[in-house]
Amino acid sequence: MKYLLFLTIVFQSSITAFAQAKGDSILIQKVYLISREDSLGDILVNVLITGKTLKLITRDEVLFGRGVQTFDGGNGFLFGNVVLGKPPSFVILNENPRKNFDVILNTSVHTTFAIDNGVVKKNMLNQVRSKGSSRRISWSAYQAPPLAVPVNYYSTRKWNKFDTKIISGLFNGVLALDRLRWISQDDLSKAQVGELSETSIGALRALRFGIVGTINFKNPWIYTIYLTNNSFDRGYDAKNDNGLKLYDLRIDIPLPKKITLSVGKQKEPISMERLMSLVFLPIQERQAAADAFLPIRNYGVVFNGNTLQGRGTWGVGAFKNFVDSDTSFSATPTQFTGRITGLPLLSADESNLLHVGLGLRYSTAGLPLIGKVDAEFFQAPTFIKVKVPNSDYLFTYDLELYWRKGPFLVGGEYIGNRIATPTTGDLRPDGFNVTGAWTITGEMRKYRRRSGIFDPVPVSRPVGLGGYGALELVCRYSDINLSTSSTEGGRMRTYSVGANWWLSSKALFGANYRLINLQELDLTGQSTGLNFRLMLILE
Repeated sequence: MKYLLFLTIVFQSSITAFAQAKGDSILIQKVYLISREDSLGDILVNVLITGKTLKLITRDEVLFGRGVQTFDGGNGFLFGNVVLGKPPSFVILNENPRKNFDVILNTSVHTTFAIDNGVVKKNMLNQVRSKGSSRRISWSAYQAPPLAVPVNYYSTRKWNKFDTKIISGLFNGVLALDRLRWISQDDLSKAQVGELSETSIGALRALRFGIVGTINFKNPWIYTIYLTNNSFDRGYDAKNDNGLKLYDLRIDIPLPKKITLSVGKQKEPISMERLMSLVFLPIQERQAAADAFLPIRNYGVVFNGNTLQGRGTWGVGAFKNFVDSDTSFSATPTQFTGRITGLPLLSADESNLLHVGLGLRYSTAGLPLIGKVDAEFFQAPTFIKVKVPNSDYLFTYDLELYWRKGPFLVGGEYIGNRIATPTTGDLRPDGFNVTGAWTITGEMRKYRRRSGIFDPVPVSRPVGLGGYGALELVCRYSDINLSTSSTEGGRMRTYSVGANWWLSSKALFGANYRLINLQELDLTGQSTGLNFRLMLILE
C-alpha cells in the first residue's frame, strides 16, 4: 500500500472526554483500521471528528448525545492518513483492499465515506439515532492500545527496522539522565554514611541499546542482544565501572505445548519487580532488597509457559555465571530458580485483577553475595554494610501480591533469605515493599498473561497530538533488615513519593522524593532527597 496510517488509540476510565460536543461533531462507529501486515490483524474502532479535527479513536463504545451526528460504519475499512489532533483525510471502503485489490481500482463503487482535510466529501453511511439528551461525550474501557503491542503498528518501513527472508530485527534503546539533590541530613546520618551533599550531582542513569528480532524458521526464534553502561541496573553483582558491557544475549526457542526455551544471558525467573524493565517501574529505583538479594543477569537456560487456562505462568531455570566471573566453571556457584504466578481474581473485561506469585532460588553459594546496600537513589552512597562469610548455600524466596483496578495499582513483594554458614549458623536477612500507583489521566497498565508482569503506562493522548500525555502518581514504603542474631548489619526504611509524566510512549519526565531512616545499633539517622529523571526511548 502507498499510504501510511499513523494512529494514536485512546482509552480512558469512565470520565468525560470532552466537556461540550459541538454541532459539527461526527462519530463513526464500527470501522476497521487496516493493518499493513496480515499477521497483525485489523482493529474494529470508533472514530470521533470535531470541528474538522480528529479527536478520538478507540476500540471502546463512545457514549454520544444529540449534538453529535453518529453514523454506522458497517464494519467498513478505514484507509488513509489519520493523526490525532489534525484534520483527517481518509476513505471508508466496504471491502478490505488488502485482500481484494480490485477495491482500490474501483473506489467510486466501494467507498461509503470520504473526508479530505477535515471536510466530508462523500457519506453513504446510515445515521444512528442519539441514545439520550446529554450533550457530553465519554467513553469507558481498560484495553491497552494496540500501539503498545507491536510498536508503530502501521509502519513497516522504519529506519531502525529490517526484514529479510532469513532474519528480521528492530534496533532500539534507552537514554536516561538523573539529577539528584539531597535536601536534608541530620548529624546521626552524617556519622553513619558521611556527607551526602557531595553526591548531589547529575549523571547518566541509563544507556542501553541493542536489537530484538526473529530468525524466520517455521516457528520463528526470537533473539535479543543488548549493550549497556553498568549504571543501567543495580544488583549485588553490579560492578562500579562505566564502560559498556553485554547486557542481554538470549535466544528464545518455541517448543511444543506453547513452552519456550530461553538460552543465554538473561534475567532469572524470580520477582515481578526484577523481571519488569527498570524504566517502566512506577518508582524510579527498585526496592533495596531486590538489589541486595537478587542478581541483575545470569547465564543459563529457562523453560517457561502458561497454566491455569492462561491465568497462570511458570518458569524454571538453571544458571552459572562463569563467563563474567574470575572463577572457573567448576568453582562458580550454580543457581536453580523458579517462579509461578496466578490470577485468583479476574473480571470479564480484565480491568480488575489480583496477581499472586511465588519465586524460589537456591544457590550453591560460597561467595559473599550480600555485602552492601545503597539507598534507593542511583547516585547515593552505601548506607548499610555487612560482612557475609562464605556459605554452604543460599536459599531465597520471593512473595508477590498486586491488585490492579483500572488506573489504580497497589501491591508489593517480600524477599526472604536463608544463608547457611559453617561458623555463625543460619543468617536470615530480608526486605519488603508496598507500592501504590494512580494514573490520574485514566490509563491502565496492561497485564501480560504470558510473563505475569505489568506493562508500562500507555499514553492515550500524547503531547503534540492533541493531548497532555499520561500522568502517574506513585508512593512506596520499603524496608530492608540485614541484622540477624549473629550480625548487626543495620536496617533501612525508605518512604517514597513521586510523579511520572509520560509526554508520549517514548519520552518521560519524572521526580521522586525519599525520606530514609537508617538504624544501626540503637541509633537512627534521617536524610531526605529529590531526584529528577529525563528519559528518551527509541523503538
